Amino acid sequence: MPDASASAATLHGVVLRICTGWAILGGAVLLAVVAINVVSVAAAAVGIGLPGDFELTEIGVAVAAFAFLPYCQIAEKNVTADIFTMRASPFWLSLFALAGALVALGFGAVLLWRMSYGMLDQRSYETSTAILQIPLWWGYAACLASLALLVVAAAASAIEAARGMAGK
Repeated sequence: MPDASASAATLHGVVLRICTGWAILGGAVLLAVVAINVVSVAAAAVGIGLPGDFELTEIGVAVAAFAFLPYCQIAEKNVTADIFTMRASPFWLSLFALAGALVALGFGAVLLWRMSYGMLDQRSYETSTAILQIPLWWGYAACLASLALLVVAAAASAIEAARGMAGK
């Protein structure tokens, strides 16, 4: 029977790999947004308009930004104030990491809950962008997937921090 610490380490590793892949997809979306804007500017320079470029930019940047959140959580790449903790013991560092993971877990869960209602409203009212008629709930759905992954990443981070507090 595998021990609990090995299972937790495996969980953290699996979640890290999934979040890394998700962040890479978010980066690809952001690169597509940049390409759309380059084409739009080049087209405008010769007097041709690219309809809906700002709509694609709005949706793409939102989707990409949310895609980076789970990776930042699980890879411990969030902003920290190390000057206050540089002399702290491993126990205290793990305690602070646990507190941060629990805040991220709560934040992610509340956003997931409330944005799911927002997506349902956008879908039921059939709201879409003005020019390209892209249903707004599509963007919500992608962001909700990122928030669900953030909740999983925060839970895995909390487990890892608790293991650190226990000295394992």
